[in-house]
This record gives sequence, C-alpha cells and structure tokens, in this order.
Amino acid sequence: MKIGPLPLCRGDYSMLRQVWVNLLGNAIKFTRSKDAALVEVGGHIKGKENIYYVKDNGAGFDMQYADKLFGVFQRLHGVEEFGGTGIGLAIVKRIIVTRHGGRVWAEGKVNEGATFYFALPLQEKGT
Repeated sequence: MKIGPLPLCRGDYSMLRQVWVNLLGNAIKFTRSKDAALVEVGGHIKGKENIYYVKDNGAGFDMQYADKLFGVFQRLHGVEEFGGTGIGLAIVKRIIVTRHGGRVWAEGKVNEGATFYFALPLQEKGT
C-alpha cells in the first residue's frame, strides 16, 4: 500500500471515515487474486476542490458500465467471484454528494485495476 499526501478537509468525521473504509475495502477485495497487489491513496487540491483517490491494480471494470458503479445493488462482478452487498459505492456517493456537496467518479480497465475519486468543496475561511 502506498499512501501519499492528503489535503485537509472539513466534513462529518464518521461519514468520511465510512467513505474511506468502503473505498479501501473494495480496493483490497478486488486485488486479492493479484500476486503483487498494489493499492495507492492520495489527494490534491484543484481549483475549489479537494480531490482524493484510491487506486488499485485489481480486477478493474469496463468503462462502458461506469455509470452503474454508484447505484444501489449494481454489481459488475458476480457475488461468487467477489462478495459484498452491492451498496458500498452507493453509500460513498450519498455521503460525498448528498451530505458534503461533492462528487464521485471512477476510471478502470478490465484486469488492470480501477481508480475511485471523490471531490469535496474547499471550505471558505471562517466557515
């Protein structure tokens, strides 16, 4: 695992913790069959957002299905292959978008891994 710098942010601690748990849990789950699994975490400030990511070299996904990733019970892999409830990424989206006014997205390639991003708005000074 490689962990890079992460910009500070403001938000609900327990909710943002759940975002990290879900994203890191998925990265670990989808790299478990790799001989040399790699999970990278990082972030930076761009414009008026803090952008964070979790990248892995695991199973990946076909980008034509990227719009389904954050839906409830939307699975791109069978439950036999990779367990789970199918709600982890939907929870991430709800926490980031609904509760924190941010956004989420993902990039991937089958058998080459995936990168999941989320962005949180920068807080104005004094707020």
